[in-house]
Amino acid sequence: MHIPIIIATTTVLICIFLCKALYRFGVPSLIIFLALGMLMGSDSIGGIYFNDYEVAKNISYLAIVLIIFYGGFGTKWNTAKPMAVKAGLLSSLGTMVTAVATGLFCVAILQVPLMYGLLFGAVVASTDAASIFSILRSRKLNLKNGLAPLLEVESGSNDPFAYMLTILIISIIKQQGNNYPVLHLIGSIAAQVGIAAGIGLVMSFASIFILKRMRLEISGLYPIMLLAIVMLGFSFCEFAGGNGLLCVYILGMIVGNTSFIQKTSLIHFFDGLSWLMQILLFFILGLLSFPSHLPAILIPGTVLSLLIIFAARPLAVFSILSWFKVPIRQQILVSWAGIRGAASVVFAIMAIQALGDDLPYDLFHLVFFVALFSVLIQGSLTPFISNKLGLIDEDDKDNSVMKTFTAFIEEPHEHLLEHTVTANDKLDGKCLVDANLPEDVLIVMIKRGDKIIIPKGSTQVMENDILVVSCDDFSFFGK
Repeated sequence: MHIPIIIATTTVLICIFLCKALYRFGVPSLIIFLALGMLMGSDSIGGIYFNDYEVAKNISYLAIVLIIFYGGFGTKWNTAKPMAVKAGLLSSLGTMVTAVATGLFCVAILQVPLMYGLLFGAVVASTDAASIFSILRSRKLNLKNGLAPLLEVESGSNDPFAYMLTILIISIIKQQGNNYPVLHLIGSIAAQVGIAAGIGLVMSFASIFILKRMRLEISGLYPIMLLAIVMLGFSFCEFAGGNGLLCVYILGMIVGNTSFIQKTSLIHFFDGLSWLMQILLFFILGLLSFPSHLPAILIPGTVLSLLIIFAARPLAVFSILSWFKVPIRQQILVSWAGIRGAASVVFAIMAIQALGDDLPYDLFHLVFFVALFSVLIQGSLTPFISNKLGLIDEDDKDNSVMKTFTAFIEEPHEHLLEHTVTANDKLDGKCLVDANLPEDVLIVMIKRGDKIIIPKGSTQVMENDILVVSCDDFSFFGK
């Protein structure tokens, strides 16, 4: 009992220390965690033999759900909104174009049936948000022309579409040569998206209502409650035939862009939980791999990786962004930043569980190699490419990459107001959590006689209290 705990906790600490040491050099956390998992495996010095795809799939599902939720939760909509249409097309239509092009390359190189080639294309079609933004944040790369929010929204929302394509292609393969009507395929896609959107919206507004209205004496229960809502939303959506990953992304996006008293504590909780899930996910994937299998796929893996980087991804980006008259240099950077990551390996595990020995090639290690190649080459050269294309603005502090995320403390408002609560005041006698304050209003502190009170959601406002208020519009207070 004690030995596994010692190994697990030591691994987490090593990952954290390595992240601290390598973060400033722009090394993506994916590489650190994967490499440590590979070192601990049976093919290396650790000697831990692990090939249980069922356990890996269950752990991966939990991790990817929480990572995708926090991807939506951490998206700052006001910054991302101008790029939402472009990002949405890239994450949906662009993912499909990438999957088809990559699948055809796989058929030509590996000489496998069409549907198995398309399966590989679907599995590797999504991009990895964690990798690209660990690079952007660590190097403090302020990209021009809203490219950071474009990449953020695309990377955060294309995993559900790759997941959906993977599920559909697995279903087609399982038909064993029977006809799979096109209309049925289109209907299945529409149903998954529609159910996910409907459940995501309902769960979002229910969550906001609960977070704003329910008063819990124990503040630590709020993040646990939201975590339960996230897992409920994913599971119920999947049970109803929808796309659970898209559902939790929508849930995260809406809740994360709503102001409520507990938001700061929830940001810190899910930020830490998301990092823990990344460490767990990447380490398990590294442990599941067998480095001795990689030489056999070195040549096809390298060729496929290069074709994805220089053909499939550019085809998807240029075919969409050219309609918006986006300059060539920006399209090149968006294309280059399409890093494959852990989600692709998770989808590969899902396919292996579903098809088993029917797969005509080593899907897991082929996808694993492509992800490693992508992170090492594209990830390490992204700052250099950005600089060479002239798309880094060192002086633009208003568009700092750090401000693209709600996970970072937002800028304070420029104006403060002292508001004295009178007997007929709309706030008199109410707890802050029940006060229906506008989203942009922040009660900084309360002066009550000689006391200074740091407000919480349960803090009750009383007559003669002096509220120190931060906001841009003071009309709520009659000013």
